[in-house]
Amino acid sequence: MQHNEKGSQRDLALYRIETAKSDVKSAKILLEAGEYRGANNRAYYGIYHTISAIHALDGNAYKRHKDALANFNKNYIKTEIFPRTLGRRIAEAEEIRHASDYDDFYLATREEAEEQIATAIELIEKVEEYVGSKI
Repeated sequence: MQHNEKGSQRDLALYRIETAKSDVKSAKILLEAGEYRGANNRAYYGIYHTISAIHALDGNAYKRHKDALANFNKNYIKTEIFPRTLGRRIAEAEEIRHASDYDDFYLATREEAEEQIATAIELIEKVEEYVGSKI
């Protein structure tokens, strides 16, 4: 789908899931290259795009990551559509991404990057199931 084409909310959700998968693929490449800060960033964006896919189904869009995450927590974690433990891991991923990107002396580790990637993969799988059940 080109940037000027219109599609359904379902199309947008599926596109965002594919974008998330691409981000996770990049995170894995960076992980193997020993670029843990970059891997954290890409894993987080995999999470963010997956959350944006859910919002697309509802017809919602948020300009700020903070708002997208807050509304995901409110509508999907607190209601236990997705497990609370996953919600905590998503919040941690956001904190780690922020530290990795902006803190001068942040030392990202392989283990941490692996955890971020695992969170992104789990979220993508759960959201794909959810989207499949709604279509």
